Parts: sequence; C-alpha cells; structure tokens
Amino acid sequence: MSSDKSISGGDRFPLTRWSVIDAARSGDETERGRAMDTLCAAYWKPVYKYVRLRWNRPIEDAQDLTQGFFAQVIERRLLDKFDPAKSRLRTYLRVCVDSFLINEEKAAKRLKRGGHVSHVALDFAGAEEELGGATMDPAAIPSPESLEDFFEKEWVRGLFELAVENLRKHCEANERERTFRLFEEYDLAGDENISYDKLAAEYGIPATDVTNALAWARREFRRGALERLREICGSEEEFQREARSVFGWEAK
Repeated sequence: MSSDKSISGGDRFPLTRWSVIDAARSGDETERGRAMDTLCAAYWKPVYKYVRLRWNRPIEDAQDLTQGFFAQVIERRLLDKFDPAKSRLRTYLRVCVDSFLINEEKAAKRLKRGGHVSHVALDFAGAEEELGGATMDPAAIPSPESLEDFFEKEWVRGLFELAVENLRKHCEANERERTFRLFEEYDLAGDENISYDKLAAEYGIPATDVTNALAWARREFRRGALERLREICGSEEEFQREARSVFGWEAK
C-alpha cells in the first residue's frame, strides 16, 4: 500500500451544483434515473425504519413497502409537486410516506416494485441490525413528533454515512488510505482513550503528521457531506437552512 501523500488541497472533492430536484424534473430518462438513485441512497434507510416503527410493519412488509414507495415517487412524479419554499424535502417525503401507507392500507395489498431502484443496494439486513440496537415500542411513543424527530435523525445519520463512504473512496483514489484509517480510529471508533500521540506511536509517524492528516480528512468530510446535502435540496435557500440545521453554520 502506498504511503500518504503530503497534505494539500490539490485533490479536493469537485464542487457541483447538481440537484436531485432538477434531475427528477428533467425530460431525460437518464437524469431521472440518476435522481432516483440519489434520492434512494439518501432516504431509503430512514424510510424503511420509519415504516417499521411508525406503521409497525413486519420486516418483509416494510421492505416491500419501502421499494414500492420509491417506485411511486418516480411513477407519480412526486418531486414535481415539491415546493422548497413551503417545506424541507425530508419533511415532504415523510408526509408522502404516510400518504402512501394510508393508501396501501385502504387497498389492502402490497406493491412489490423495486425495479426503479436496482442501481442502489438496499442493505435491509444492515438496517434491521441498526434498528435492533435502538428498538422503539410504538405504543410507548408519546407523540407523532417523536417519530418525526426519529426520521430526521436517521436522515442525518444516513447523510454522514454517505459522506464517510465518499471520503473513503476519495482517500483510496489519492493514495491516502492511512489518512482514512486515522480518521476512522480517532473520529469514528468512539474510543475515549485514543489520542494523537497514541496514533502517532501506532503508525510510527510524528504527532504533527496525525494532526495534519486529521485536519485534512475532517475538511474533506465536511466538503463531501455538504455536496451530498446540496444534491438533495430543492433550492439554495433550503440548502443553507439544512446546512445550519445539520452543521450549525452557514455553508460556503
């Protein structure tokens, strides 16, 4: 494995202004498919967990309903109806999920339609494992707001997971595998006893190299997370609102 290059800004994530909303409204089928993949990657796990908890559906039903929902988003062109001036995209989609489940109950049938999301791997087993660690009894939930908060927290969690994966690929492409391992150990592993000095000793490098590597990784992680966030916002105004909500500061 190649050692890390010196820390510099020459291999930053490319800045894009592409939006899932623009692509979903495109007349080009390829662009609409790209929108579906992006939307599904960001939202399938929060939707699945929300269906399991809010609607108390068993695992197999929740899987079918999750795929059916995203198929309906495209078939009924639900994103065409979204107005970023009136609500956030994540709020709009959660309301659409509720409407979809209500209609499914009325029809007393399930839709098994997953063809439109075939490009995105839906790790239902992994999602179920995560859900098992934080199982909520629907009968014990005091108000609908609790599940709304749960949906939003899962959405943020999913956004960060995608950003971490982007960073991993970015590090691999730029021969910075060690930088990503340092980032994993210090920022992701949750080890309260870890320190810059311990990492420096473990990897046989100066502590200043650890400092520089982690500063670079965090900067690129934030950049990647913001790019992911920008993709799934309907306007610049919504993007800025979401950036303040998620990160606590104005995005540049």
